[in-house]
Amino acid sequence: MLKFNPGYNTFDFDSYAVQLDDRAEPDLFRDIFPYSDVPRIGFNHRLVPMRMPQRIWITDTSFRDGQQSMPPYTVKQVVDLYKMLHRLGGAGGAVRQAEFFLYTKKDQKIIEEVQSLGYRYPEVTGWIRANKNDLALVKKLGLKETGILTSVSDYHIFLKLKLTRRKAMDSYMAIVKESLDAGVVPRCHFEDVTRADFYGFVVPFAHELMKLAEQSKSMIKIRVCDTLGLGVPFPGVAMPRSVPGLIYGLAYYAGVPSEWMEWHGHNDFHLVTANAVTAWLYGCSAANGTILGIGERTGNPPLESLVMSYLELRGNDLGIDTTVITEIAEYFEKELHVPIPPNQPIVGRDFNMTRAGIHADGLLKDEEIYNIFDTAKILNRPVSVSITDKSGLAGIALWIHHKVGRGAHLSKDHPGIKKIHRWIMGQYNRGRTTPISDHEMIKLVRKHLADWLKESGFDI
Repeated sequence: MLKFNPGYNTFDFDSYAVQLDDRAEPDLFRDIFPYSDVPRIGFNHRLVPMRMPQRIWITDTSFRDGQQSMPPYTVKQVVDLYKMLHRLGGAGGAVRQAEFFLYTKKDQKIIEEVQSLGYRYPEVTGWIRANKNDLALVKKLGLKETGILTSVSDYHIFLKLKLTRRKAMDSYMAIVKESLDAGVVPRCHFEDVTRADFYGFVVPFAHELMKLAEQSKSMIKIRVCDTLGLGVPFPGVAMPRSVPGLIYGLAYYAGVPSEWMEWHGHNDFHLVTANAVTAWLYGCSAANGTILGIGERTGNPPLESLVMSYLELRGNDLGIDTTVITEIAEYFEKELHVPIPPNQPIVGRDFNMTRAGIHADGLLKDEEIYNIFDTAKILNRPVSVSITDKSGLAGIALWIHHKVGRGAHLSKDHPGIKKIHRWIMGQYNRGRTTPISDHEMIKLVRKHLADWLKESGFDI
């Protein structure tokens, strides 16, 4: 069957005809998901073209998915963080939207507070179940867009909702029509898409949504939800686990525009950022994440990783303020008392810290040798060093260099450095297992480098 593909301006041939497979029994893909064993990755060796959208952006679900895995925020804390997201995304709106629960009086107070700020970005959107009562809350709060839970796998349709595919689709379509009638943009959350029958339900449902959008001359968005983190970014993977295949297939078979697609992933198999970036590369404009990756179970794409990936792909064309990432991390630790793993990329205390003497030696000669970029400028996080038995003379010299100022020139071969090193090694030879503290280092520098400090005019 030939059909004209406006994305490529060619007639394309495909024998697949969009049709709902309203089967009587669920298809749980037991060959891929045996449950009693680790899931399998099947390959069909079919490659789909990479097709980066003209515009890409980030959306945030820290106040919805993120709230499902940590103690609840106060109203003030949400407002504080929302303001930071606004600054982080810049005037161009790199962080385009933020998603909120609507159900409690506190939820509604939060929405009123952030709406009162009058920011264009992030736009405030909701999340509801597919029923009229929830939609009434959206209208009451004056939101222009809401996510709607529209699960697409048979695990959810048959086992959770106790419906057939036809009944599920009909119920979803009904609430989408209600949303359009209310003047609210529906964002259909294709829950558990990486365990769903792509050709038998996902595409037919998306196709019906696009037909309705055309008839009503309205926007209907689709959030592609990798609920259990089963998606993979590798080429040649068979459905339903192929992230390139899912994004390309929704565009090719159902005609979903890039700007109406959003990827939402989880980190169960450590692929959460790679999958989000892959979704961008293959035609999905929006990638959904959370601050620090905090979300249900293993979490979502960390917002800071999406910001870095955006900058790698597009440069800073939207006025992103990356120093806000460090402010957010400090807020979580000091205000919310949420510990961040020390080695967590971009935000962890030790992410740009060295303990290795050979690395310290390189950093002394030129910081670029062992630093990913100018972390002092981009994140307000200068390179740091922690002193252990592996730091060597260079590590001690680097520690002094950073503590007394970047103008402190001190050779690692200075006699005072060697005395400090001997003291440190003596500690570890006697069984010490903790790093040398800054307090201890200051005492050692004052003792063994007193003359150098006096001559140099430095204080410590």
